[in-house]
Amino acid sequence: MPNLDLPILVVDDAKFSSMVVGRTLRKAGYRDVRVVNNASTALELMEQRPVSVLIADWLMPEMDGLQLTDQVRQQDEQNNHYTYVILLTARESIDALSEAFDRGVDDFIYKSDMTKQLIPRIFAADRMADRQNTLLRANALLVENNRELEATNIIDLETGLGNNLYSRDRLAKVLRHAESRGGACAYVLCGIRNWQDLKRKHSPSVMSELAVGIARRLTTLVRPIDSLCRVGDNQYAVIAHFPNSDHCTITAFRRVFDGINHKALKTTAGYISLEAGMVLCKADAEHGTPLVQDVERTAVQGLVDAYETRRFTETVPEMETGA
Repeated sequence: MPNLDLPILVVDDAKFSSMVVGRTLRKAGYRDVRVVNNASTALELMEQRPVSVLIADWLMPEMDGLQLTDQVRQQDEQNNHYTYVILLTARESIDALSEAFDRGVDDFIYKSDMTKQLIPRIFAADRMADRQNTLLRANALLVENNRELEATNIIDLETGLGNNLYSRDRLAKVLRHAESRGGACAYVLCGIRNWQDLKRKHSPSVMSELAVGIARRLTTLVRPIDSLCRVGDNQYAVIAHFPNSDHCTITAFRRVFDGINHKALKTTAGYISLEAGMVLCKADAEHGTPLVQDVERTAVQGLVDAYETRRFTETVPEMETGA
């Protein structure tokens, strides 16, 4: 059975088109349908009360559907919510649709067949949005539960990620795995270069929002099989194993670097841009298995270089003899 209380927002600068969509939805029985004629108003309404489904025209003045989707995804990230985005379009080229999917759009409805496509697409959107938000709520509950497990002392209480102790334990296991099974161990250290400047400008609550926002952003950018930890106030580590050592390169983590540097995080103080430095410290059995301390020390040294060059750098562990 469809959820007729599904919160839906329709955004279209063409009043006739938005009227047709709204009327079709209400005729199908949907009770929580709001209609606006510009993207800015839509964002304000969603800030006041999130929606499960956003239906927007691709081509709108001031802010088009793709730009609106970018803003919605940042809003979702801040609110730990998922909005299913459907664009109304007359464009059918593969390149255009591929670009839209890359920007976070979930589905399309072609204007030429809008009345036939609309309701079936809403049924699918309802299921997907409900599933995603259920998972987000469950994850938030798990994070909250983890924060209460202070006795384990392996969780960073602010972000819910593994802490420095967990990171060292995980790194040791991945190093041993690479030694016995082959492949390579990757230790990627990400530091927020402008963290101290931000601390001088913003309150502790805003900085906490940033820490949580960075954790959420990184979680979406790393592979599910990788371990993500917060190893310092402004430092995060990704620990990964690659069966093929040749695949353990900067390229494999480039999207993580770009995802932190190229998109601001939304906080109660507004959008805040981060300057992240990253270093990949790679170890494989062919060149000897380093100690955890060797990897950490080399990564920290490499991060200093990354800060100075403002580039994503790569290094290998410097092993101390007799250590």
